[in-house]
Amino acid sequence: MTEKISTYFANNMSPYLLAIREHIMLSFTSLLIAMLLGVTLGIICVRYSSGQKWIVGFFQVLRIVPSLAVLVMLIPILGIGVRPAVVALVLLAMPPMLMNTVAGLEEVPSFMLETAEGMGMADAQIWRKVRFPLALPLILAGIKIAMIEIIASATLAASIGAGGIGRIIFTGIGLNRTDLLLIGGVTVGLLSITAGVLMDLLDRILLRYKYV
Repeated sequence: MTEKISTYFANNMSPYLLAIREHIMLSFTSLLIAMLLGVTLGIICVRYSSGQKWIVGFFQVLRIVPSLAVLVMLIPILGIGVRPAVVALVLLAMPPMLMNTVAGLEEVPSFMLETAEGMGMADAQIWRKVRFPLALPLILAGIKIAMIEIIASATLAASIGAGGIGRIIFTGIGLNRTDLLLIGGVTVGLLSITAGVLMDLLDRILLRYKYV
């Protein structure tokens, strides 16, 4: 097995690095879009509570739909390639970001909001200087969960021609090659661990007060 893995890297280093780059780009693009939509919808849910039940309920239902099923459903609409893969990954990442944003914003103590209002802060200032900073720990936790889920699920994108590490894994399944399955699986695992470490580092930078 070790010899097969060594032979693979000796003969396929360029395609392997390309697959990693595709995987990272696909995951990063999906994460950025999901962050923008998830946090924005979370703010809307808190500001306009009448719509919260419908927005949160919709994404909770999406959460139970398998990623592969979402990819297949998007093929008639968006075809194959990167676009349907990004849409599917964004839909997968939205629930934890949305839920954590709503939870973080709603858990801000009411007395702090009243104090800020008593100090003469406008509504926009209260959101920018009080609500959002206090909700940031939970928002970052939601982003971390979503990022790890995206990196893991992005392997399925290869099934519709979006590339990435999944291409190695599906090739291994098709050829019944355990070495390719190991290479692909370990690589995705290492990418997930690296992403988690980077998020922990970002958490320490942005929330230094927690570690003093």
